[in-house]
Amino acid sequence: MVIVSACLAGLSCRYDGKSCPDEEVLSIVQAHQALPLCPEQLGGLPTPREPAEIQGGDGTEVLRGRAKVLDSQGKDVTSYFVKGAHEVLRLAQLAGVKEAILKAESPSCGCGRIVLRGRLVAGDGVLASLLKENGISVVTRP
Repeated sequence: MVIVSACLAGLSCRYDGKSCPDEEVLSIVQAHQALPLCPEQLGGLPTPREPAEIQGGDGTEVLRGRAKVLDSQGKDVTSYFVKGAHEVLRLAQLAGVKEAILKAESPSCGCGRIVLRGRLVAGDGVLASLLKENGISVVTRP
């Protein structure tokens, strides 16, 4: 069993109310080998919602309280991102998950690269950071 970003499984949960289905992810979900989750929805954010970016670091810094997640209107949505990441981790641990396939470049799910002011920068999203800290392998899909 693996965790996958729900948007990659075709669920319309992205900030813009759309999905970005990935054929490989869809096949493992259909084979009952993956659990699709959206950390931003699990954290309490609506869909659609304003796009958000991490400011002052990456997901690790957000988890340490040294960076924030702000939406495009300047609203601090950090608590939603942190809560959602912890909910996904809790479900992953309950299911014995050791791997996650997450949406690339997302402030929640990005691994290795996230978007900051319209540019790709090095770093992990909040969920990706938390999963990696807890021994869960993370790979991304566009």
